Amino acid sequence: MKKICHYISEYLGVLVLLAAVLALVFPEVTRQVSPKVINYLLGLVMFGMGLTLNLHDFKVVFSRPKDVICGCLAQFTVMPLLAWLLARLFSLDDALALGVALVGCCPGGTASNVITYLSKGDLALSVGMTSVSTLLAPLLTPLLTWLLAGHRVNVDVMSMFLSILWVVILPIVIGFLVKHFLPKFTHEAVDYLPAFSSLAIAAIVAIVIGANAEKLLVGGLTIVVVVMLHNLCGLSIGYAIGRLLRLSRPKRKAISIEVGMQNSGLASSLATLHFAAYPMATIPGAIFSVWHNISGAIVARVYSRKL
Repeated sequence: MKKICHYISEYLGVLVLLAAVLALVFPEVTRQVSPKVINYLLGLVMFGMGLTLNLHDFKVVFSRPKDVICGCLAQFTVMPLLAWLLARLFSLDDALALGVALVGCCPGGTASNVITYLSKGDLALSVGMTSVSTLLAPLLTPLLTWLLAGHRVNVDVMSMFLSILWVVILPIVIGFLVKHFLPKFTHEAVDYLPAFSSLAIAAIVAIVIGANAEKLLVGGLTIVVVVMLHNLCGLSIGYAIGRLLRLSRPKRKAISIEVGMQNSGLASSLATLHFAAYPMATIPGAIFSVWHNISGAIVARVYSRKL
């Protein structure tokens, strides 16, 4: 069983891509599932993240505050600004522009820690940045979304704030407490968590893609290009910022990956919960989930090579 779980988590990119393709070919299957399930699946992923956290992960915040602050500033400035720029450059409609903005305003994704490890980057910095950006998300994600998309659509900042608390922060806290009070259970469960998280992410992608399959097949090329550029520019600018600050190469890798890889599942969840009038707003998050796992595998291979 552990071996199967290992393969599932190791080939996350392939799994998510397969889920997206199947949802496009057989959309009627995923349409049987309520979109609200996305929130429970994301909560499961965040619970798994909580089970893997410990107080040592936050040590980097206090021992190297400059690195974490620089990384988080880059996270919440580069990706939102890129989202705004790409939406204007490609003249995206309100729904897609909103979806791209949501992706840009979300915190770093949990997969970024794995990619940083494979890239031989600064893993402690990566985990610290993911943790801090996730904790800042209830405040910054709604505010930044309002700044970027509030002139196009109605953005309820307080409602989004509460949603992120319930869907992201609460499961992480519960996971953290379970790890503290039930260490034996956590020790046994931790080997299976990456696989369950991978399956949950694949399911989120399938539900979102299936719900909008026809529209995506007709006019999906533009948004695919936008999502790819968003991710690749984030990775490149993140690395450039680290270089500009004269950080070591492992730190540059960590910041690059943290900036470029977003919690796109959260973007799709927020679009489903708060912007039902714009169903296509869920699409950028789903496409990002597929693409950034593919680009992450490529980046890990490139970064791990010695110059």
